[in-house]
Amino acid sequence: MGQYFSNDDLKSNIQKYEVDILGNHYSFYTDNGVFSKGKLDFGTRVLIETIPLNILKGNILDVGCGYGVIDIILGKLVDATFLGIDVNRRALHLAEMNKKENRVDNVSFLESDCYQNIKDKYDFIITNPPIRAGKKVVYEIVMNAKNYLKEKGSLFIVVRKEQGAKSMIRDLEEIYNVQVLDKIKNFFVIKCDLD
Repeated sequence: MGQYFSNDDLKSNIQKYEVDILGNHYSFYTDNGVFSKGKLDFGTRVLIETIPLNILKGNILDVGCGYGVIDIILGKLVDATFLGIDVNRRALHLAEMNKKENRVDNVSFLESDCYQNIKDKYDFIITNPPIRAGKKVVYEIVMNAKNYLKEKGSLFIVVRKEQGAKSMIRDLEEIYNVQVLDKIKNFFVIKCDLD
């Protein structure tokens, strides 16, 4: 069985679903071998609905973007430039399809294993990290975000209590000023500031 954080050759079965969120309607193509095939993941929804849109601006990086949900939804609502990165080529192909489907112009996508192909710094980094990839990968994303944030930048994360949210918060507090923005059905939305 393939994992959504790999490039296994699974048979393709592209499907499309519709979703309403934050007052807009979206259509997303999904496929085998991608995270949250066929529906908007609850954790992603909580993250999108909790991030304070009024502070988002500039350049925003979505790490582990999958098929582009966060970038496309926020890209329609926020005057900012979004870059979504993922290691999964199938997810990135779907993200490009979804960008066209939803007519969003301020979003682009790039293949990158964590921050491997990232050279710039960002005003905000957003992630629903790939928990099944293991703690090492998740911590690579959240702990090393500091190296890719601008001076007053912020990191937004969603993680479930059962997936180690409380211990992650303790570890994050060694690097960032940490604030839990909301906790909905055991999903913690966490904001990490550099100062």
